[in-house]
Amino acid sequence: MESIGKKSWVKKAVVPAVLAAALVVSMNFSAISSYVKAATSPASTNFEIPAVSAEHQANENPNVIVIGTGGTLAGAATNGDKTSFQSYRAGTYPIQDLVDQLPGKEKIADVSTYQFGNKGSGGYTIADLYDLSLAVDQALEMYDGAVVTTGTDTMEEIAYFLDLTVQSEKPVVVTGAMRPWDVIGTDGPANLYQAIKTAASGKTEWFGTVIMLNDVIFAARDVTKSNTHRMDTFDSPMLGALGYVDDAGVRIYRAPARAVHAGTDKWSSPFDLTQISKEDLPAVEIVYNYQEAGGGAITGSVAEGAKGIVTAGTGAGGISSKLSAARATAISEHEVVFVSTSRTGSGSVYSSGNGIVSGDNLDPQHARMMLLLSLAFTNELPYADKVTKVREWFTTFGTQEVEISVDAETTVLVTPEAEAVETAPEAEGSQQTEAEESEQPAVEEEQAEAPAAP
Repeated sequence: MESIGKKSWVKKAVVPAVLAAALVVSMNFSAISSYVKAATSPASTNFEIPAVSAEHQANENPNVIVIGTGGTLAGAATNGDKTSFQSYRAGTYPIQDLVDQLPGKEKIADVSTYQFGNKGSGGYTIADLYDLSLAVDQALEMYDGAVVTTGTDTMEEIAYFLDLTVQSEKPVVVTGAMRPWDVIGTDGPANLYQAIKTAASGKTEWFGTVIMLNDVIFAARDVTKSNTHRMDTFDSPMLGALGYVDDAGVRIYRAPARAVHAGTDKWSSPFDLTQISKEDLPAVEIVYNYQEAGGGAITGSVAEGAKGIVTAGTGAGGISSKLSAARATAISEHEVVFVSTSRTGSGSVYSSGNGIVSGDNLDPQHARMMLLLSLAFTNELPYADKVTKVREWFTTFGTQEVEISVDAETTVLVTPEAEAVETAPEAEGSQQTEAEESEQPAVEEEQAEAPAAP
């Protein structure tokens, strides 16, 4: 078991040695310093986060707070049946009770708790997530790291919302469980212990929010739930895990691109929730494409007030002719902003155009969070300027592509942000055919974005 001292990491950004040696990143985040703030005055919110106790302040252990929101981890088996792995009541046990039951936690951290809520992850609204993010930031003003427990159904969305909005550089680790707390073979106690260990290690400082389940650490941006019941359900298609948690300690083998900006203004998220109110958060929907999909999903979403729509297209983002027609109407008549993604589960989407932003390799549910926040911070802009700003944020902060430079004069890999952001829009009223969208998405743009061979 590794011994972790409080003062050994608070001021230190931990980036794998290979990455630190190889990367001199020059990503242009000028948008971050000049983003458009919503006009609505932000609500003043203060949470009853417990102060670090005098006893904990006197110890050398890192101070970690566990913020409980419920989920399966806090679930109780139906009728007390200890073999009822999949029939249970989520969000039953208080987080303090769960932490109290963890043996040996004093070896890794001094732990406090805050009960934000106690229900399944799907029961939280976007307005609730707004509060959760502010609560995390408030807690990190006092604590060295935070663990957030949630249900796993929408864990990836909650974690990515936190990743995009929490302003503190300190570790934020989201965890949960696939089996309720009180059944035989539950994964809850181990996941909670290992999440605290990860936060206490300081090794994900500057990483943004990460998810830790089943001893595996994932970036919130890249992770998704891949199985309905298995305990190793979380995975990161294409990109893989960040690291692992073993008895010997927390091991990090790769870092998110954002971590390379540690200690600089470029690291900061443009989505500072203290600058907006909950009322600024717009309705954003996801529309799924399938064989001969009708346009009603888009039409109905717009009628119900959607300001943005993410399309989960087939292949490289293709949608049916009826969905395409409904999208064109939503853009021209209602100024809805669209993001094009794929339903395949991995791979990049490059197609974009008038009112349409490419989602890169974000899956639909991640892209929805990115679009929702982008629209919240651009709601006073004219439509064309809004689309340009949203596209800029998706290309930079949303894409998180790493750049490698040998020195100031020699760049091996560079992201052509100007080309991605300034892609010529489609002519007003123009419309790709279904075949063009499905099989040849933005060929010219894709070729423009391909890096030159070294």
